[in-house]
Amino acid sequence: MKRKYTWRTFFNDIHLWLGVGSGLILFIVCLSGTILTFWPDMDRWQHPEKYKVAVTESAPLSIAVLKSKVSEQIEGEIVSVQISDRPDESYTFSVKEDPKQRRGTAYFVQPYTGEVLGDGKAIYGGGYRTWFRMHRWLLLDTEIGRPIVGISTIIFLFLMITGFILWLPKRMKYMKQGLVIKSKSGWKRLNHDLHNVLGFYALILLLVMGLTGLNWSFEWYKNGLSQVLNAQVFGGRGEKSEPLSIIDSTAEVMSADEFYEKSKALLAGGGITSLPLQYDATKPVAIRKVANGFFSVRGADNLQLHPITGEPLAVELFSEKTLGQQIAQSIKPLHTGEIMGTFSKILYFITCLIGTTLPITGIIIWINKLKKKRSRKKKAVAKSQAVEANVAAV
Repeated sequence: MKRKYTWRTFFNDIHLWLGVGSGLILFIVCLSGTILTFWPDMDRWQHPEKYKVAVTESAPLSIAVLKSKVSEQIEGEIVSVQISDRPDESYTFSVKEDPKQRRGTAYFVQPYTGEVLGDGKAIYGGGYRTWFRMHRWLLLDTEIGRPIVGISTIIFLFLMITGFILWLPKRMKYMKQGLVIKSKSGWKRLNHDLHNVLGFYALILLLVMGLTGLNWSFEWYKNGLSQVLNAQVFGGRGEKSEPLSIIDSTAEVMSADEFYEKSKALLAGGGITSLPLQYDATKPVAIRKVANGFFSVRGADNLQLHPITGEPLAVELFSEKTLGQQIAQSIKPLHTGEIMGTFSKILYFITCLIGTTLPITGIIIWINKLKKKRSRKKKAVAKSQAVEANVAAV
C-alpha cells in the first residue's frame, strides 16, 4: 500500500536530502567552530604566567614609562595598549614588528615592573589560522570557499527549522518523549534520540550561529540585516574620523595617561580599555572599553577625545543604544559565543559540539532506514514468491 504524502512527509524528505547533501561540509564547519570557541583561552590556561601578575603595594607604572620599557625589550612600532581593571592582570601592548602587519603582535607586560612576560603569537599562529580558514572557507580560495560555506549555512538553517517541525509530536501527550534520551532501548534508538533530542536543545543557539554567520558570507545579507536593524552591521570598520579644526597648531597632544584617566571618568564600570598610543593633533583619539566578566554582556562603550584638550567629542554607551544597534554591534560575539563572557562560551562550545554530531547521527538514521526498507522489500518479494508457489502447487 502506497503511503499518503503529507506535509510531514514533505518536510521529512527536505530534511533528509538536504542533510545528506550538506552533511560533510556542515560537519567540518561545526567541528572547526567548536575548536575555535576556546582557542584564545587555551594559551591562558597553558601559560598563566603571561596573564597573571603579583600585585604590589605600589601603583602600576605610567603608560609612558611602560611604553618606554617595552621599546627597550621589543623592536617595533608600539601602536596600542589594552588595560584590564583587574590589578592582577598584565597589560597587552600591540607592537608592529613589520610595517605590513595590520594590528601588530600582542605582548604581555608586567604593569608594576615593565617586564615583557611573553607574546600572543601562539594564540593566532599557524594552528589557529588553519582552523579559521577551514571554518570560513574550507581551506579553499576565499572566492570559492566563502559562498560554499554560506550556502551550506542556509541549508543548515532549513535543517534546523524542518528538524523542529519533525520533532513536534502529533499529539501533545507525547511531548515528553522528545525531551528525554532513552539509553536503554538499543543503539539505533539511542542514535535516534541523540539526533532528535540534542538537536532540539541546541536549536536556538545553532540558529543564532547560522543567522549571524551569514554576515561574513554574503554582502546582500549583511546589508539587508543592517536595514532590518536600522543600524550598520560591522559599522565603523575602516572608517576614518573627520579632521579636527585645531586653532593652535603648536599645542601638544595630551599624554596616554591623561587620555586613560579621562576614559575612566567617562566610561564607568569594569572592563578592558583599549587605548591607542599614536596620536595625530588633527584627529580624535578613539578609546574602547569592553566588559570582561564571567557573566557579562560583551558590549563595547566607545569614546572619542580631542587630542589636545581631552574634551569628549563623542560618548557612545552600549546600554544607551537601541536594540537594533546593540544587535548590529554584537554580531561577532553573538556568533563566537563571547556575548555573555565565559558563561556563554561554555554554552556555545557544548552547542557547537552537538552540531558537529548531528550530520553523523543523521546519516546513521538514514542508513538504518535504507536497511529497513530493503529488508521489508525482500520480505515482500519472498512473501509474493511464496504465494505464487502455493498457487502453482494448487
